[in-house]
Formats: sequence, structure tokens, C-alpha cells
Amino acid sequence: MEQVLAGLRAAAEATRLRLLAICAECELTVSEITQIIGQSQPRVSRHLKLLCEAGLLVRFREGTWVFYRTPHSGPGADLVAPVLALLPRDDETLSLDRTRLDQVKKQREQVATEYFRANAGEWDTIRSLHIDEAEVEAALLAALGNLEGKRILDIGTGTGRVLELLGKTAAEGVGVDMSREMLAVARARLQRAELANCLVRQADMYQLPYPDAAFDVITLHQVLHYAEKPETAIAEAARLLAPGGTLLVVDFAPHDQEELREQHAHRRLGFDDGAMKDWFASSKLAMDEVVNLPGKPLTVCLWRGHAVDAAMANVAGAGNTTGAGKAAE
Repeated sequence: MEQVLAGLRAAAEATRLRLLAICAECELTVSEITQIIGQSQPRVSRHLKLLCEAGLLVRFREGTWVFYRTPHSGPGADLVAPVLALLPRDDETLSLDRTRLDQVKKQREQVATEYFRANAGEWDTIRSLHIDEAEVEAALLAALGNLEGKRILDIGTGTGRVLELLGKTAAEGVGVDMSREMLAVARARLQRAELANCLVRQADMYQLPYPDAAFDVITLHQVLHYAEKPETAIAEAARLLAPGGTLLVVDFAPHDQEELREQHAHRRLGFDDGAMKDWFASSKLAMDEVVNLPGKPLTVCLWRGHAVDAAMANVAGAGNTTGAGKAAE
């Protein structure tokens, strides 16, 4: 009861209601919120602090930036939703806030577009070497099946395309990446697609800030070839996988395109099935199937696995004699 009362007291103020309304739309920095609300940063920061303490907002740091958003789940989310539902859509102040929020979104779009344009040449070069991306996406969706009600994590989310693809039917989607520039592109993509159930965070794929068994589906799409330690990235993904959950790795089969290493920072020139199966087994994952999509000259592979219990993992480990060193160097 005290938690509910604290939340109601925190929300019972005009500016804080406005903050909840705009932060329910998307995650925003303090400077963006100040631009929308039209109040001083110290005053906005005090309101944000009270809302966070009451659990009505969550905050997270990304480099030197701090973002705020209403929670997706939990007691705070249960309280915020009905409160916001009571707000009149035709309120003059709220309408002005929405207009300014749209301006902030357009500014983000412009930044994302400029970054994408500056780097499009690199991505186009790589895409030209393998099968059409639409076929890869179709195979990815087929491999994952029905995502309704599931929580998904896309590691190394990049432009956010996979998150956009999966978030249309999933209950909640999270994308992580180390690049703030790529996260800006992903945020712009998700807000353009109006996927309020999806968000992105800056995080290291070797040390992800989530508890064990937090996700039903985890994807690593064209990420592992950049990894110094792909087996460690798979192990970290496996840690976050709920019982019966699915891990899907999408990457290249072994190849000899040295220019990808020299010009595009690829650490690995593809992976073979044996190495991937060993890494899955070491992380207590059973490999379900491998899908090969041949291209010229690169073949895209989809390795799908699921979490197994300790007893099954021990049996699999006992028969594992190939080692994990077969990935193409």
C-alpha cells in the first residue's frame, strides 16, 4: 500500500504528469526533456528524481548521457498506465508537449540518417557478397517461430533491424550495442516503426547487465565475426536464456575474403558447424538445426539452439571430442 501511495503522490503534480506522458512515448535525455517541457534543467532533474524514486520512471546511463523512460513491467508500470489513460488527449499543454516531442524525434532521425549515409558504403559492400538480406530475414523468422508473449534480446543490435523485425510480435524487445552512433540509428528506426515495446541499451556483449534466464529468445545476427572471443559471447548469451529458450546465431560459413578482415575489421572469416556445436555444448545449449543460405561468395548460416538441463549437458560434454578451435581464423 505504501508503494502505491508513494507513486500516487509522485504523480500528483502537473509537470510530473507531463514527464510521465512524454517518457511513455520513448526514452529521453534530460536535455531533450528540458527542450520539450520548457523548464530549467535543475527543476526538470528534481522532478525526474522524484519519479524515479517512486518507481514511475527508470533511468539508465549510456556514456555521458542519461536516459529516462516509464517502466515496461512491474508495479511502476501497473500504476503509470491507468494514470496516463486518464489524461485528456485534447489538453493544450499535453498537445504542445507532443508537438515538441515530435520535433525531438525528427532531430534524432536526422542524426541517424547522416550517420547511416556516411557508413552506407561499407554495409553495401558486405551485403553485395552474400544472399539478399530479405531471404536471411525470412529464414530468421522461420527459425524462431511464434514470438507472441516472449521477451527477446538482440546482441550487437547495430541498426536495430532485427529488433524491428522481431519486436512486431514479441511482448518486449531489448537490443544492446557498444556503439552510441549505432544506438542512435536503432532508436530512430524503432520510433519510426512505433515499437514502444522495444528499447536499446549500451552494453558489452561479454558482460551484459541482465539477470540469469531473463530472455526467451536471444539473437546474435552478424556479430560473432567481430568478436575476439566468440565462445565467451555465446556463453554470456546462454546465461541469459530462460529454460527452453532459443538462441539463434546468424553469421558466415568459413570463407577466404581477406578484405573483410583488412577493410571491415572482421576478426573471424566465418565459422564451421563443428566449432559452433562445441561452443553451444560448452554453454549447455543443444543445437537444433543449421540452415545454410549460399551466396556468391559468402554463405550465411543460421545456427539455432535451446537451453538444456545440467544432466543433458554433461552427457553432451562427455561425447564432445572435437574442441572449439575449428572456427576459421
